Amino acid sequence: MRELDTRDITQAVSRLCIEATRYLPADVLTALQAAEVAEVSPLGKRILGKIVENAQIARDEGMPLCQDTGITVVFLEVGQDVHLTGGGLTDAVNEGVRRGYADGLLRKSVVDHPFSARLNTQDNTPAVIHTEIVPGDRLKITVMPKGGGCENMSYFQMLTPAAGRAGAIDFIVNCVDRSGANPCPPVIVGVGVGGSADKAMALAKHALLRPVGAPNPDADTAELEHELLARINALGIGPIGVGGTTTALAVHVETFPCHIASLPVAVNLQCHSARTKSVEL
Repeated sequence: MRELDTRDITQAVSRLCIEATRYLPADVLTALQAAEVAEVSPLGKRILGKIVENAQIARDEGMPLCQDTGITVVFLEVGQDVHLTGGGLTDAVNEGVRRGYADGLLRKSVVDHPFSARLNTQDNTPAVIHTEIVPGDRLKITVMPKGGGCENMSYFQMLTPAAGRAGAIDFIVNCVDRSGANPCPPVIVGVGVGGSADKAMALAKHALLRPVGAPNPDADTAELEHELLARINALGIGPIGVGGTTTALAVHVETFPCHIASLPVAVNLQCHSARTKSVEL
């Protein structure tokens, strides 16, 4: 059994909040640079170039990539042989978000009583926390600041099994088409298929953590991703919605067994500012 002080978790989360909002991951930047080369629309190509330039400015000047520094989504992979000391895990994560958004001068965008008063919590807490117990004695923390424009373009449908593969493809492509420019394309399309309603939505969000364009290890699912990406880029929405061949950088699909009477399909879009940062303690 290995002990880990929750104060170390707070410090790590604080740092990750700041770094995730400033430094675009290398896989995302590489995908954007490749898209700029491949884009056939002159205006779309120019916009992609500006997105790449923006990422460099943010890195060089230590500024947020986007004014919307998001609702803070935190993924925790907790080793079953870790013993946490010094306080609660959720409290430690939220304190890290609180400090990170204050120290990094990041916009606080979380409101309480969402259906009525919508009062700003003033510190971007509480975070949305997804916790998984895994083998080992380490704790992996991944912070994803998720912007409102892309998170608003989230969809779920409980299809019938008869809809099958074709029905799932039509639903996913139509979701991206309906979203248009709202999620700030080029997007990364996270898809969850199977499980229950809540599981499918969690799968779609988790799919966004995969390196951009890395195919699902299952050949059948990877083929589905490839077909979806082609269909979505044929929509012609293009960078920031001005038209072009680059509507999505990647489609990532995660699956889970489901009930014989169900075919749950969830879609969660990530904008071109696909911000994630991880650390292992």
